[in-house]
Formats: sequence, structure tokens, C-alpha cells
Amino acid sequence: MARHWYTFIIHMKATIRLLTLLCVMLGAGQVHAQKIRFKIEGQSDTTVNLVRYFGKGLYYADTAEIVDGYVEFDGSKNKHGILALFLPGQKLLEFIHNGEPDVYIESNTVDLMAYAKVKKSEENKIFIEYAKYISGNRRRLDQLVTERKELEEESEEYEKITDKIDQINKDVIDYQNNIIENNSEMLVAKLTLMSQDIEVPEPPKDDQGNILDSNFRFSYYRSHYWDHIDLSDDRLVRTPIFHGKLEKFMSKQMVFQHWDSVIYWAYWLCDQLDPSSDMYQYCVSWITSNYEKSKIMGMDKVFVKMADRYYCASDGSGRPKAFWMPDNKLVELCDRTEILTNLVMDAKPPNILLLDSTNRVWRDYYSLDCEYTLLYFWDPECGHCKKITPKLQTLYEKKFAERGIEIFAVGKAVGEDFEKWKTFIRKHNLQFINVAVTDSLYNVAQKDALPLLRYTTVESLNYQKTFDIYSTPKVIILDKDKKVIGKGLSISQLEDFLDRKQGQKDAEKLFPIEEEPVEEQIH
Repeated sequence: MARHWYTFIIHMKATIRLLTLLCVMLGAGQVHAQKIRFKIEGQSDTTVNLVRYFGKGLYYADTAEIVDGYVEFDGSKNKHGILALFLPGQKLLEFIHNGEPDVYIESNTVDLMAYAKVKKSEENKIFIEYAKYISGNRRRLDQLVTERKELEEESEEYEKITDKIDQINKDVIDYQNNIIENNSEMLVAKLTLMSQDIEVPEPPKDDQGNILDSNFRFSYYRSHYWDHIDLSDDRLVRTPIFHGKLEKFMSKQMVFQHWDSVIYWAYWLCDQLDPSSDMYQYCVSWITSNYEKSKIMGMDKVFVKMADRYYCASDGSGRPKAFWMPDNKLVELCDRTEILTNLVMDAKPPNILLLDSTNRVWRDYYSLDCEYTLLYFWDPECGHCKKITPKLQTLYEKKFAERGIEIFAVGKAVGEDFEKWKTFIRKHNLQFINVAVTDSLYNVAQKDALPLLRYTTVESLNYQKTFDIYSTPKVIILDKDKKVIGKGLSISQLEDFLDRKQGQKDAEKLFPIEEEPVEEQIH
């Protein structure tokens, strides 16, 4: 428990998004002033900023001049949550903005939080004192933990320090519970509760005292993970605490990092949220973006499924659910999502029907009767391809062909590249299937592609778009049903992956991973 209660302070450098908040006086049509004032001893006259949080990012909210240490902002411009005064030298003084008409805090540039004194704002009196209390106890705990590391676990001194640690934790929890119970209408109570961890009951046992479910504690913790967080309250996502909770929930600590498992729990969370809320926007956009950038093979499926479900789907009124996205960016995203849907794990990509290097024989990969198929996209003038392609031939000749693994290679062969493509195939004796939109095929298609559709498809002629080929080389691994099971692997990873798939993980490696140059990896 010791590591959870001070998360509130540790993660206080995170993010939130600002929109204009208008408080209209009944009958008068005027905006209530919400003064946010500071007096900072030791601060020279300069321009200072108010900053806002949205998840883990920090954004400018307002600007003002500080004169003789005094500065004032209009709080009605900002949504409620945690804001911070941002001074030169990247000094932050965080405080709660929750609609009080006058917030006035004094401090010193030596340490803004440590010297903070709240002159006006009942909520911030509680918040600032809590922050100081947590910070002080964290320092005490860190010191005790460091001292305990030097002791034998069986020693009397070790036990005494452990008792002190336990007592600090108990005192902190009592302090937190007091805030929560006596200030239930304040945002500070919700923030304090959000920083507390879930208490997990003992697992059920049978009559003999045997645990009935060995996964009970983990399952309970995960299913109750959000119990202390009001997912309907947008103020919470405008604090530096919420992101850490979200990141942990989607991490390997909580969710098995297989694309289908991640998708399940992402849906489970996001489907609970109000589609018009900031909470929805942040959770959906962070999960989508996080897995779009993931380097783990197959996790792009999370990105595609999230985009399809929460960006490109209609909200019921004909508008896309992603209300925060500019229309042109949303169109780009949804067009790409439509393409990538056919390329994610377990999907069956469209067939490719193209001419081989004789420029006379049509070949396609759906008709291949093999255990695995490698779709390989390459360019005879690509520097990486020149290194990778011969290695693929080595693997095919010495391993793959006899083990029911076919390579269906799609090369670039338009214009001058047609002869270069054929020359490369001959020079390196490429024995696997080589097809392309050949130069003659391209010229015919440019004039009138309709007659060609007796032999091929629009997807085949536009294979670069169909298979999202923006750089080469690129490889996609398909199973016997022509469904995607792997991609984005280097030559060494590819060899090891297929050895394992065929139950030969200990087979001698022609291209050991530890010997593979980084620059020769496949996209």
C-alpha cells in the first residue's frame, strides 16, 4: 500500500484540456468573476502563465503579468480540475479550481508547494495541507525503506522499522479517509479517493480451507479497479492523477498483452463512458494513439478496432463519435482504418492476382496449397531489399520450400524497374513466386483497366494502397487459411517465428538474431 497513497504527489506533473466556462447570472446575463490570485515572495516582475492538465499533458491556459509578486487570473475561463501557476524555471504551484469565487494563495519561490499558504479557498486549504502531509510522509517512508534494506530480515531492528512503515501507512490512510468522509461535496475528496488503492478481500475457500479460485484476488482487483474513480466526472481527467490509473489498467500488470485481450478491456472501459464527455475523449484517444505507436507485433489491431468503434462509427445522429477530431483528419483516419482492417492479426487480406516475370502467367496466392505463405513486397532499387531478398531465397531454398512455406513476392516493375526486377530475379536465382504490376500491365491499366478485370482485381492493381505499402521491404505471414499471423519481423525473427510455429524452435538458425544488423530489418 505504501506506494499507492503518494501517487497523488508523484504524478502531479501531468495534463488536462481547457474549454471556456461561462457562469451566467440568473436574469442578468453576466458572467460571474472567479478570481485566482497569487502573491509570490521573491518573484521578479515578468510574464507568468496559468497551466491546465488533461491526462498526462500540460497546456497553457492563461497569461498575466506578475508585478511586485502579485498576479491575478480570471478563473471563469477554465473548466474545473487542477490548475497550476507556472513560473520561470519551470516552477509549478498546483491548486484546485472548482468554481470558488475567490482563490488567493501566497508562497515563496524557494519552494512553491512547501511554502504555500491558502488565504482564500476552503477547498485549497485542505488540498495544500494534504499535499504537504503526503510529501512529508513520503520522505519519511523513503528514508525508512532505505534503512531497512541494510538490515537482516530476521533482526529486531528490521521489525521495528517495518512497524514504523506500517504505522505511517495507517496514519496516511486515516488522514485520507477523514478528508473523504468530511468533505464529500468537494473535488479534493474525489481526488483523495482516486489515489487510494482497492482493498481486496480474502479468496473464498472450501470446507477444508482450500482456496477455490487461485486467480480470485487478481480478478477481483481488476473488476473493481475503477470503484474509487467517478468515470462520469470530467474534472478527474483534468488532473495529473487520472492518466497513471488509465496507463496501469491497460498495462501488462492488469491486462494480458495480446491484442484481443487488450481490445476486450479497452471496450469494457470506454463503453461505460459518456460519448460526449472529456473522460471519453481522453480514454479513447490515449488508448488508440498508444497502440498505434506500439512496437509489439499485432498491436496495430487495437488501434484499428478502436478507430473503427469510437472514431468512425456514428453517434446515432449521423455524426462521427470522435467529436474532437477535425473533419479532414477524421476522413484520413477512417480511410486508413478501412484499409488496415484487412491487414490486422486474424484478418484475411484480399487476394493478389498479377503477372509473373514471364509477363504471361497470372499467379495468385489464394490458390497456394501450403501451411504458411509469406507475402513479400519489395523494390529492386531499394537498398534494404537488395540485402534482404537474397536472404529470403536462402531461407526458401534451405528451409521453407521443403516445410510447406511459400513466398509470394510482389515487386516493383514499372518503367525501367521492369528490367531491373527481372535481372535481380535471374542474378539471385529467386525460386519463389515473383509477381508484379509489370510495365505492360501498368500501361494497359492506365488506358482502360476494365478488360483486365477478367484476370485480376482492382485491389491487385492497386496493391500498394490495398496492403498499405509506403516503404519496402515489407512482409506479412499468413497461415494455411490465408489469415494474418505475423508481420513486421526481421529476417532472423521471421526464421525463428516459423521454426517455432512448426515445432522446430531448436533448429539450426541460418540467420541468428544476435548476428543480424539493425539496418537490415524488415518493416
